[in-house]
Amino acid sequence: MKDGFVQADAAQDIMKMAVFERHHETGTKGSGFLKGFGFKKGAMAQTVSHDAHNLLVAGTNDEDMALAANTLVECGGGMCAVADGKVLALVPLPIAGLMNDLPAEEMADLISKLDAAWKEMGCVINSPYMTMALIPLACLPELRLTNRGLVDCRTFQFVDLFVE
Repeated sequence: MKDGFVQADAAQDIMKMAVFERHHETGTKGSGFLKGFGFKKGAMAQTVSHDAHNLLVAGTNDEDMALAANTLVECGGGMCAVADGKVLALVPLPIAGLMNDLPAEEMADLISKLDAAWKEMGCVINSPYMTMALIPLACLPELRLTNRGLVDCRTFQFVDLFVE
């Protein structure tokens, strides 16, 4: 905790995460924490997130998270990696935030650069965007982070982030 705010802790493999509704201007957002990706620095963001395809962002610090999310807002969606205040890789998906009409070779090159950026940031899992895309999927069991908050999908109840 710093200045009354809970922080990410890269040393313990804990990133902050936020899910923003991006289709109906509802302003709903959920926030929580993520473990298991291994990021030592930076943030990742994407608009590919089953089933609602909202904007997901996870990171080790607020500044990189904001840059990652805003980068995707500016380009109409996609996936990106940010560290130390710089966009390391960007895969723009301007068609509904899910697709691009670039040739397959160009898309493969962009994905390769994104993969290299994740590894540079310390990521320990393959294709982290696939794991990230499932985090808000509320039809899967256990806990899910949606744009409305943390949900226990077994009981269909919202769960507080903090327990006393």
